[in-house]
Amino acid sequence: MSVRPKKSLGQHFLVDENLLGVVGRLADLGPDDVVLEVGPGLGVLTRFLAARTRWVHAIELDRELEASLREALGGATNVRLTFGDALDLDLGSLVPPPVKLAANLPYSIATPLVLESISGVATLQRWCVMVQREVADRFFAAPRTKAYGAVSVLIQLQTRRVGFHRVPPTAFRPRPRVESALVAFVRVAGPDVAAVRPAVEAAFAHRRKTLANSVALSGLATREEAENALESIGKSRRARAEELAPTEFVELAANLG
Repeated sequence: MSVRPKKSLGQHFLVDENLLGVVGRLADLGPDDVVLEVGPGLGVLTRFLAARTRWVHAIELDRELEASLREALGGATNVRLTFGDALDLDLGSLVPPPVKLAANLPYSIATPLVLESISGVATLQRWCVMVQREVADRFFAAPRTKAYGAVSVLIQLQTRRVGFHRVPPTAFRPRPRVESALVAFVRVAGPDVAAVRPAVEAAFAHRRKTLANSVALSGLATREEAENALESIGKSRRARAEELAPTEFVELAANLG
């Protein structure tokens, strides 16, 4: 069945089945796994997941793909197709609860979906996601680099990267103009990110400003309060957000009260 990708949805269907083995390895798939897939597209990855795991929750926004998806799955009985916006659904209420997320994520929702799945789906323990290369780099960027930002801090406080694989544009139809990457990470014990997130987002809200000025402009605290908080954790009062490691933001948030 011929399907025309929709530019309005940023659709780039995975067509290179050679990548499926890489996904299987990075996702560490097992026969008892329950997997969440967002953006199944033409079902290439969905079919692979269904053959190797106990259950697959596949969530697709484009209802027009239903016939192609069901045809690709060939009557698999361990896949539940749900049509809707994954960002609007309560992923934490899925039954059976997923323990892994494996997906070729739509570029437009990759970052918010990853953040939401980490905080909103407590049962998830491992992720293997296809995203734009620059997004994958941002997830685990080091402090003092251009790619390092609020997303880097929030993801690194909750997960640890365990795999990375570059993916060329030829793996998709239509070919995107940018390189992609598979990035795998696992959940780690960490702080209450909900308590840290306001400070992280305020600190990076105005990257050209000092952290204290950015926090003040965001209304989270006064400049003096932010400078005192920085000083209390051993940082310069003139420090910028990209100079702080993820764990230092936990200390900063605590000192900001």
